Formats: sequence, C-alpha cells, structure tokens
Amino acid sequence: MELSGVFLVFVVIAAVAILILVLKTLFTVRTYTAGVVERFGKFNRIVRPGLHVLVPFAESVYFVDLQVKQAQFSVETKTRDNVFVQIPVSVQYQVLEDKIYDAFYKLSAPQKQIESFVFNSILGHVPKLSLDETFEQQSGISVAVKTELDTIMSGFGFNILTALVTDIVPDVKVKAAMNDINAAQRAQVAAQARGEADKILKVKQAEAEAESKALQGKGIAAERQAIIDGLSESIEHFQGAVPGATSEDVMALVLLTQYFDTLRDIGTRGGTNTIFLPNSPAAANDFMTQILAGLRGNNPSAYTFTSPPPPK
Repeated sequence: MELSGVFLVFVVIAAVAILILVLKTLFTVRTYTAGVVERFGKFNRIVRPGLHVLVPFAESVYFVDLQVKQAQFSVETKTRDNVFVQIPVSVQYQVLEDKIYDAFYKLSAPQKQIESFVFNSILGHVPKLSLDETFEQQSGISVAVKTELDTIMSGFGFNILTALVTDIVPDVKVKAAMNDINAAQRAQVAAQARGEADKILKVKQAEAEAESKALQGKGIAAERQAIIDGLSESIEHFQGAVPGATSEDVMALVLLTQYFDTLRDIGTRGGTNTIFLPNSPAAANDFMTQILAGLRGNNPSAYTFTSPPPPK
C-alpha cells in the first residue's frame, strides 16, 4: 500500500511538471498581433500569428498589437488675436509590421509620446493665426500635425494614419460675441436690401405718377380742345339761327349758363356752404357783365370768336 501511494504521488508530480513544461513550450499568436521572443532577457526573434514553441525556462514572449488605435487629446492654446481656444485632436496610429522591434523597445508609452508631439505641433501653428484664420485653416492644421507626427513617429516604428482637428472651441463669451457680430452683419445686409427695395418702389411710383400726370395733361388738353371746338360750332349755329348776334353775345350766354349750372351743382351736393345771391331779374345781366369783364381783363379781344362769313 505504501509503494502504491508513493507511485501515485510521483505520477501526479510528473503530470504537473509535464503540463508546466507544455505551457512553457507552446504558445499561440493571434491574428493582427506579433510576438517578440526574448531568450534570457535578450531579443531573439519576432513570431507571426500561429502556434509556436519556446525553449522552456529560457525564452519568454511579449505580444505587440498591430491593430489601428485611436488617441484623443485636447490642446489649449492662444491665437494671434489673443483668444484662448480648445482644440480637440483625434490621432489614429498603427505599428509598422517591418518595425515591430522599434515600436516595442524604443518607446515605453507611445500614446504619451504622440500627445507631446501633437501639443508641440498645435502650439507651433495656431498662435500664428487669428481666430478666423484658425477656423478657415482647420484642415490645413490637421495636415500639418499629421505630417510632423508621421515624420517623427515613423522612426519609432509607428505609422500615423490620420490626425484630425475635430473642432475649435473658443470661450463661451467669445462665441457669443461672434454670434452677435454675425447677427449684426446679417441685419445690416437685410436693411440694405430693404432700402434698395424701397428705393426701387419709390422710383417706380414716381415714374408711374409722372406718366399718369402726362396722360392727364393730354386728356385735359384734348378736353379743352373739344370744348373750344364745340363752342365754335355752337356760335356758328347760334349766329345762323339768330341774325345779328355777335360772338360776344354767344360767349356771354354760354358763360352765364355754365355759371348757373355750377351753382345748381353746388346746391344739390351735401356738405356745401351757404351762398347768398341777389334775387332780382336784373342780376342776371350784371352777372354776365361781370363775368365778361373778369375774363377779358385788359385784353378786349379775349374770348371773342370770329365766325366764318355767311354763305353767298
């Protein structure tokens, strides 16, 4: 019984030792990962994805991720016009497969190193630009940061895929002031547009009014010409019907008739004032005399029409 117990313990110990030996000997490397094998602390070789064998207790393996990684930073700096801004930067980087040794041994904290270079690049560009120029050249800043990072980090075994300036964030008060300036400029443009529209409208109204007055003048002239023609024709008929009647008699009768027609129109319309007129029959002759005297003035020939000679 004692021999069997000792043998069982020996078997168990041997199995554990073999298991430990297997674990120390065999290992696998995942896809998009590289293995750095050291022998007694010294670099020995780089292994690719798959199953590999180590020398037990003499070699050890360290894994290097070859996938694309992203680091995000926020850089605070001042523009040329003394405005402090926060600039978020997103950097995507990857270990170069042919420089795995450099990426593993040269840098202990790659992301911290990238952050330092990003700060240095941003602080070298943005203080030379005004705030407006910083917004306008956002893509140019991204290109400059990527170019400088790629040049520096390639020596450490890293490839910089992108370095994006994702935003430019000024102080809240500065942003509010910029919005006020933009709103004022837009209001100014709108006021100018309204002023131009009012100017055009007034010009068009003036042109329409001038054309309307011109047409009214033509209408009045035509109306007066028609009245004159009608009066001339009436005088001819009146002289033909009343032998011995002169043009002055006819004009006096027409003017007196129009005068009384005017009084009639005033009386028939609402809201007119009271007019006092003499009511004697002889007043008509006085009216006619006064009208002719007022119309003639100092020109005795005024309103005198020369009728054509009677037919022989």
